[in-house]
Amino acid sequence: MSPAQLGRLEHGHILRPSIDQVFRAASALGLAGTLRLFPSGSPVRDAGQLALFGRFERLTATPLRVRREVTLPIAGDLRAWDGMIVGDGERAFIEAEMHLGDTQALARRIELKLRDDPRARMVILVVARSAHNRWVLLEHRGALRGQFPLDGAAIARSLRAGRVPPAGGIIAL
Repeated sequence: MSPAQLGRLEHGHILRPSIDQVFRAASALGLAGTLRLFPSGSPVRDAGQLALFGRFERLTATPLRVRREVTLPIAGDLRAWDGMIVGDGERAFIEAEMHLGDTQALARRIELKLRDDPRARMVILVVARSAHNRWVLLEHRGALRGQFPLDGAAIARSLRAGRVPPAGGIIAL
């Protein structure tokens, strides 16, 4: 970048610089340029999670009832379970994840909710059936087994029979 062009850019005389011009100017000043992209459009970004939760709801048979966004019963606590299924005096709380990342952080977050919610005894982790999530579960299922002992088939059988599963688990839908 020529000194004259850099000067025009610095003084705002180039109204719409190209990305290339901005990065060249950064380089001329001894800086490394980076580019970050942000979603545009509707601020509602949970369409995927809502669809995932809908697939889970379709597995449940009567007399099970499903509630969404169940807040923890602590005044001022903004945390919520993604859902809860209730039937015949039993209940299970639901956490829905589109993209598994840090499984330890996920397990800790759920464990804290279990600790703080006196109603909670078990959690069903509902994950999107994606190649990435299948890989994460293949690699880390053993570490999650204590907190989520049941696999998807056992959970689906209970829900289709109208029963709350006997323990927490992980189901990919």
